[in-house]
Amino acid sequence: MWRDLPWRATTDPWLVLVSEVMLQQTQAPRVVEPFGRFAARFPTPAACAMAGAAEVVRAWAGLGYNRRALNLHRTAVVLVERHSGCVPAELGALLELPGIGPYTARAVLAFAYGRTIGVVDTNVTRVLSRAVAGRPLRGVEAQRLADRLVPTRNAWRFNQAMFDLGASRCTARAPRCRGCPLAKTCRWARAGHLPPDPGAVRRRQGAFVGSDRQGRGRLVAALRVAPVSVPELAATTGWPDDGPRALRIATSLVAEGIACWREGLLALA
Repeated sequence: MWRDLPWRATTDPWLVLVSEVMLQQTQAPRVVEPFGRFAARFPTPAACAMAGAAEVVRAWAGLGYNRRALNLHRTAVVLVERHSGCVPAELGALLELPGIGPYTARAVLAFAYGRTIGVVDTNVTRVLSRAVAGRPLRGVEAQRLADRLVPTRNAWRFNQAMFDLGASRCTARAPRCRGCPLAKTCRWARAGHLPPDPGAVRRRQGAFVGSDRQGRGRLVAALRVAPVSVPELAATTGWPDDGPRALRIATSLVAEGIACWREGLLALA
């Protein structure tokens, strides 16, 4: 499944970086179309940096969490100014880029540069917790374990396989253990799948409907088309009777650099 997605056919460091940023907090099927559109519009860091933040946010339509688009534009600017328009191949340098955390940095090293390094997300942590450790693993523990397990050859395939297992078989709910290639060695399976489940979901995100996230998304979607006046903010965010809340959301977008005030209108920065 995972390896069949379009960005997995490329080892271009910039496109790998773009895809991994898009995949943050977003399911893979939702990323397919926006990735193709974005890659065609901004095939290089230089193209992204020259376009301006507003154009990058517009191209981000359909993905949500628009702060990622702004950080990606800022990253492109840094790459042009400090790295000759290239994505660095060192973990420390990657972690200095805006909005790039340990997971994304390691994914770039593994998938773009073929480094022998484990790439750990929520799905991979669940596989490691159930199949290898037999107990819940914290982020640092899971990363150390993955780094120990990744083979010196075919590290790319190992990481892809771990993603595939977590996404298609070792799922958070109703895992498909029958036919799993790790079934014979999985600690949780060998223990008879007794509770507690080492990979059980422990955190849930708040409801989206009626949330600030929903209002932000509506407002940014409107800004992609045209600036919004202060009187229009409440209706645009979907809270026609809550002007102060809508203004607070608008102010937060300005503080983050996604939007700005221009002659009394809110517009993309």
